[in-house]
Amino acid sequence: MTDLFRKIAPVADELGRLFADQGHELALVGGPVRDILLGRVGNDLDLTTDARPERVLELVRDWADSVWTIGIDFGTVGVRKGSWQIEITTYRSESYDPKSRKPEVMYGETLEADLERRDFAVNAMAVRLPGHEFVDPYGGLKDLGGRRLRTPGTPEQSFGDDPLRMLRAARFAAQLGFSVEPAVVEAMTAMAERIEIVSAERIRDELDKLICGVHPREGLRLLVDTGLAAHVLPELPKLRLEIDEHHRHKDVYEHTLTVLDQAIAQEEDGNADRVLRWAALLHDIGKPKTRRHEPGGRVSFHHHEVVGAQLTKKRMTELRFPKDVVADVSRLVELHLRFHGYGSGEWTDSAVRRYVRDAGHLLNRLHKLTRADCTTRNKRKAAALSRTYDQLEQRIARLADEEELAKIRPELDGNEIQRVLGVGPGPIVGKAYKHLLDLRLDKGVIGKEAATEALLDWARDNGVAAS
Repeated sequence: MTDLFRKIAPVADELGRLFADQGHELALVGGPVRDILLGRVGNDLDLTTDARPERVLELVRDWADSVWTIGIDFGTVGVRKGSWQIEITTYRSESYDPKSRKPEVMYGETLEADLERRDFAVNAMAVRLPGHEFVDPYGGLKDLGGRRLRTPGTPEQSFGDDPLRMLRAARFAAQLGFSVEPAVVEAMTAMAERIEIVSAERIRDELDKLICGVHPREGLRLLVDTGLAAHVLPELPKLRLEIDEHHRHKDVYEHTLTVLDQAIAQEEDGNADRVLRWAALLHDIGKPKTRRHEPGGRVSFHHHEVVGAQLTKKRMTELRFPKDVVADVSRLVELHLRFHGYGSGEWTDSAVRRYVRDAGHLLNRLHKLTRADCTTRNKRKAAALSRTYDQLEQRIARLADEEELAKIRPELDGNEIQRVLGVGPGPIVGKAYKHLLDLRLDKGVIGKEAATEALLDWARDNGVAAS
C-alpha cells in the first residue's frame, strides 16, 4: 500500500499537515482507500476531519485553487488542487426519519465512530494524514481480499440509517464483482420497500453506476431477487413471464440480460455506453403488456417496441434522467425491431435511406443493439441473421458514400421553396418541405431542376397557386 499511496501522498500530506498544524485531524477514507488497495488510483479524494465545515473553509481557502460549498449542509466542502478533486467531510453520523427523503446529519467526534456509520466494511477503512496510519476497525481489508460486501454493524441498522445503501450493495456487486453476504441479502429483501423514501435523483445515480459497471448482470439479478427492482425499476422483474409448458417463447428476463451482455461486448475502447446499455436493458419492457396467446400455443408481442418506447420514456423521466438520454434510449427501443423487416435483403434503397434517417445519430448504437438482440441458440439461424445485417450495413455504407446519408434533406431548402411558390413562411412551406423530403428518400438525388418541377406538380395537385 505504501508504494500505491505515494502517488497521492504529496497533495494529501500537504493538506494533512495544514490541518494538523491547526490542531485538527484529517484522514483519507472510503472509496479511495479501497481503490488504492485494489491497485486503482484516480484523481478524486475523500477526506474526513473533526473540523466543522466552517472551519474547513477557513483552513483551505488560501491553499486550494478553488472551493465549492454545494454540500456544506451535509458537512462537505469541495476543493480543487491542481488535477485533484477533493471532498472534505466532517466526522458524522446520519439517519433517515421514516417519512423523510433526506438524511438528518449529526456531527461526530472520532474517526472510528465515523467509519462505523459507513455503508460497507470495504469502505470503512482510512489512512490518517500526514502520518499514514492505516485504520481498519471493521475488517475491511479481509473483506477486500475475500471480495465480499458486509456492513460494519448490522445490515438492518445500516439500511435503516440510509436505505440507498441497499442499492449500493447491488452497484458494488456490478462495479467490483464482489459477492454480497447472505445476511446483507436477507436485510435487503426484508427492507426493500423502505427504498421508496429515497429521492429519484439518488436512485437514478446508483442505477446508472450499476448499469455502467463491469458486471451489471450481477447487480441487476440482486435487485430483482431481493425485490428492490419492484420499487425502483419494476419493468425489469415483470419480464420474468411465465414460460409455457412447451417453451415456445423465450424467457424474456434472461434474454434481456444476455442482450445487455452482448451489447457491452460491442463497446469500443472499453468505455461504458450508458445509452446503449439502458436501451439493451429496456428494449423488451413492452412485452408483458402486449403478450397474446395465439392459436396453436403460439405467443405474440405485437407492437411491443412502440409500447416499450413509451414505458421507457416514462420510467427514465420519473428517474430524472436528462432529456437527451431519455429521448435517445426510448428511440432505440422503438427502432430495435426495424431491421427484421429487411428479410433477406428485400428493402429498396428508399427503405434503407429511411432506416438511416430514422436512426439519425443513433445509427451506430442501433447496429450494436440489433446485433445484441440475437440470442438464438440455433447457430445456423444466428449466422444467417448476422450475414443479413452485414449486407444491410454494406448497403448503408455504399449509399452513404454516394449520397451523404447522414445529411439527408430535400434538394430545395425552405427559402427556395418560398421563392418557387411565391409564398411567405407558414404551414404550406412545411408541407412542401415534407413532400420533397419523402421524394428525396424515395428517389435519391434527382437534382434541383427535377425537384423544382416536382414541387410545382405538388402545388398544383394541392391547390397551391404558385406565382
